[in-house]
Amino acid sequence: MAEKVNRWKYVIAALVMQMCLGVLYSWSVFRPALAYLNGWDKATTVAPYRYSLLFFTIAMIVAGFWQDKKGPRIVGAFGGVLLGTGCLLSAFLYKNAMGLNFAYGIIGGLGVGFAYVTPIATCIKWFPDKRGMITGLAVMGFGAGSLIFAPLIEKLVAFQDGMDKAILAKNIFKTFMIMSITFYICVIGSAMVYEVPPPGYKPEGWEPPAPAPGEAPKKEDFVPSEMMRTLQFYLLWLIFFFGASVGQVAIGQAKPIVKELAGATAVMSGGTALGIMSIFNGLGRLGWGSLSDKIGRKGAYIGLFVLYIIACLFLLRNAHNFWQVLIGLCAVGFSYGGNFALQPSITADFWGTKNLGANYGLVFTAWGIAGFTVPKYFAKVVQAAKDAGNVAAGYNKTYFTLALFCVIGIVLVLILRKPKHD
Repeated sequence: MAEKVNRWKYVIAALVMQMCLGVLYSWSVFRPALAYLNGWDKATTVAPYRYSLLFFTIAMIVAGFWQDKKGPRIVGAFGGVLLGTGCLLSAFLYKNAMGLNFAYGIIGGLGVGFAYVTPIATCIKWFPDKRGMITGLAVMGFGAGSLIFAPLIEKLVAFQDGMDKAILAKNIFKTFMIMSITFYICVIGSAMVYEVPPPGYKPEGWEPPAPAPGEAPKKEDFVPSEMMRTLQFYLLWLIFFFGASVGQVAIGQAKPIVKELAGATAVMSGGTALGIMSIFNGLGRLGWGSLSDKIGRKGAYIGLFVLYIIACLFLLRNAHNFWQVLIGLCAVGFSYGGNFALQPSITADFWGTKNLGANYGLVFTAWGIAGFTVPKYFAKVVQAAKDAGNVAAGYNKTYFTLALFCVIGIVLVLILRKPKHD
C-alpha cells in the first residue's frame, strides 16, 4: 500500500511526548535541595529515581501488550494521566521519603513507562525503511528532556546553601505543580496524534528485502513466549543491562559530581551541566541509530561501549576539573542514548514488528532492573568514601567498575547472532 499520510507527524508527536518523559533524568537537580530541607542522605535522595526506573519498566511490559492490542493512543494518554498525577502528589509529599517514593517513583514511573513505549512502536511501524534512524529520532526527545527540565527545575527550586527552608519548601511545591500541569497537557495531547498504519502498509517506493533465491520465506513476527525461548533474548537483555548501568549512574550523580569534584573550577551549575549532558544523550540516540543503519547494529554497539570506556577511565575517573567532568558526562550521555535506538531496532530485526510493544517491553526490563539496583550500590560506594573523607576515591572506584561492565558488554555483542527462524 502506498503512503497516503504524512508519517512525520508521528515523529513530531513522539519528540514532544518523549521530551516530557525525559524529566526522569532531571531528578539529580532535586537531590541537594531535598537533602538540605529534610536532612536526607544520598541513598534516600536517590530512592525516588530508583523507584521511577523500576516502575517505568513494570509499566513498559504491561503497556507493550496493551498497545499491541488496543493501539498507542489510549495507552499513551493513560501514561500522561499517571505522570501528571505523580507530580501533583509529589507537590504535597516531598517532605516524606516514602510518600515521595510512591508519588514520583511509583506513580510517576508508571506514567513514563505507559507513555514511553507508544511512540517507539508507532514510529517503527510507519518507518520500516529507516528503522535505526527513526527509532533514534523518536526517542531523542527523552534523552534531551533534561536540557529543558534540569535548568527549569533548578531555577524554580532556586536552592542555595543556607537559604530559608520555608522559601525552599514553597519553591519545591510550585515546581512539582508546574510539572504536573505541563505533563497533563503535553503528554496526553501528543498521544492523541498516534495511530497505527493499515495492514500491509509500506512507504512509497520501498520494498522489504526479498528472500535469497531458493530460500523459503521465514517467519518474521514472534510472540513474546517464542522470543523468550531464544538465547538471543538473554544476550540482548544482558547487553542492555550493562549499557544502561553506566548511563544511569552518571545521570544520577551528575549534579553531585560537579559540585564535589569540580566545584572550584565549575563555570556553570550542576543543573546546566546536566542539561548539556542531555543534549548528547539525545544526539546519541539519533547518531548511533543512524550509524547502525549503515554499519550494522553490532558495529554501532561496540563503538558505543568503547566510547563509554574512554569516558569512564580517562575522563570521569581521577577527574580534577570542571571541563574534564563535563566532557566525560557528555561522552557517557552520547553512548547511553544509543542504547535506546539500538535495542528496539535489534528487537524488531530479530523478532518482527507485529508484537514489538510487548517484546521490547520484556527486553526493557534490563534497563529497569539496572536502574533499581546499580545506582543504589554506587551511591553507597560514594557515600562511604565521602564519610571517610575521600569522596574522589568513591567516584574513581565507581567509574573503574563501570568500565569493566563495558568490557563484558563488548564480549556479549561479539557473541550475539540473529536467531535462525524456522
